[in-house]
Amino acid sequence: MTESPSSSSAGSSKTIDVSDPAIIAQYEPYLRMLARTRVRRAYQAKIGASDMVQQAMMQAVQGFDGFRGTTEGELLAWLRQILAHHLCHLDRDLHRDKRDIRREQSMEQKLAQSSMRLEGLLAGHSPTPSQNVALGENIIRISQAIAKLPDSQSDAVRLHYLEGMKLSEVAAELGKSTGAVAGLLHRGMKTLRSQLDE
Repeated sequence: MTESPSSSSAGSSKTIDVSDPAIIAQYEPYLRMLARTRVRRAYQAKIGASDMVQQAMMQAVQGFDGFRGTTEGELLAWLRQILAHHLCHLDRDLHRDKRDIRREQSMEQKLAQSSMRLEGLLAGHSPTPSQNVALGENIIRISQAIAKLPDSQSDAVRLHYLEGMKLSEVAAELGKSTGAVAGLLHRGMKTLRSQLDE
């Protein structure tokens, strides 16, 4: 966990201050949102996404001297790599499985895809680059905004937009009709746009 992978998403080329590990705390809402997309429901009673994120952030702070990147995109990719390791470690412990590098790489890819979808929501929201603040600030804001939605709306938005599930799959996951899920998504996105416009 000491190398800095290149970001697989568009990421931000904004240079960051790599001398202070306290910068990691800013990305806690982003990591918590990603963790919620990948922590299996069966595990959530045993360990919540917040606990998982705290462990990942602690490791990131302790290993910050080993981070070799200079941009925000590289930092986000590095944090996702650490989070993927922790999620796979949890999965392995609960199933008594051996470590599987391929599973960790697959988890990293899934987290990167969710991150790209999150960035896609942002790109769709802001018509021109001049109306954007820094990518990291936007990612943090939208992560916090999704977390503030009512649970049913937050789950629907997360499953559909960040995990890429079809409407029918979200409906099955939440035990609701597709019409009800469509309503949750409509209200959730309307609230998100309103919050982000403020």
